[in-house]
Amino acid sequence: MKSAAIDIGSNSVRLLLWADGRALYKKTDTTRLGEGLARTGELSAQAMARTADAVARFCAEAKGAGAGRVAAFATAAVRGARNKEEFIRLVRERCGLDVDVLSGEREALAALAGALGGREGGVVDVGGASTELTVRGGGSVYARSADIGAVRLKDLCGEDAAALSALIGEKLALFADAPACPFLVAVGGTATSLAALEKQVVPYDPARIEGTVLTADAAEGWGRRLLSLSQEERLRLPGMDVRRADILGGGALLLAAAARRAGADRFTVSERDNLEGYLALTQGGERA
Repeated sequence: MKSAAIDIGSNSVRLLLWADGRALYKKTDTTRLGEGLARTGELSAQAMARTADAVARFCAEAKGAGAGRVAAFATAAVRGARNKEEFIRLVRERCGLDVDVLSGEREALAALAGALGGREGGVVDVGGASTELTVRGGGSVYARSADIGAVRLKDLCGEDAAALSALIGEKLALFADAPACPFLVAVGGTATSLAALEKQVVPYDPARIEGTVLTADAAEGWGRRLLSLSQEERLRLPGMDVRRADILGGGALLLAAAARRAGADRFTVSERDNLEGYLALTQGGERA
């Protein structure tokens, strides 16, 4: 039976259509639900409307493709907003879906399940409004979520490299007790976008992104380079995702810092993430 998951993130809404133990396809619509949230504490009416519309379109598409089950979950932007119930109600009115708002720990565990299945190792997920670090090893699981992401960084610091680095250091102090994790996987749009830049992947091809290895130094280098460029100059870079060009510099600095907090000097980029993990964890725990 086909099933589908819709991830309502701070920067984008994503759809995964799944059947017979594999992904049939993924789609993304960048709606910037979390835009301005760091300053106001609320989701704007415009951001909620365009995001709810995207969820409704993906829900209709999944059902039209034969999905017997469609689940929607939301992450940091929704869980941290004062008016989250208004957004949840709007989605229900548009398409009948009840949005599952994940805690930071559940979000981290979903990324772990999607990227690693039952294997040991660590996962870092830089999102729009939060960053998760999860490590499985020796029979225990470490899972933390810091309330900082690529969209939130831009809202609070703009493109000031010094201010970005200071805020990243402050927020990632939460990971001070993280166990050392030499094998680290990075998921999410920041990681995949950096891989596309590093390898100059045009047009975007998930098969070429999967398994890309980047060092923390390379990620930081990309971050500082992007912050030094104008938006027009960034958009001319081969492999640049036009939907992330304005937030990728800060996101790259954040990813590099999170990897170092995990004791890793490099990470492997994975296309499998919390979408696959969420389906696995909510369908009897089978491995995604």
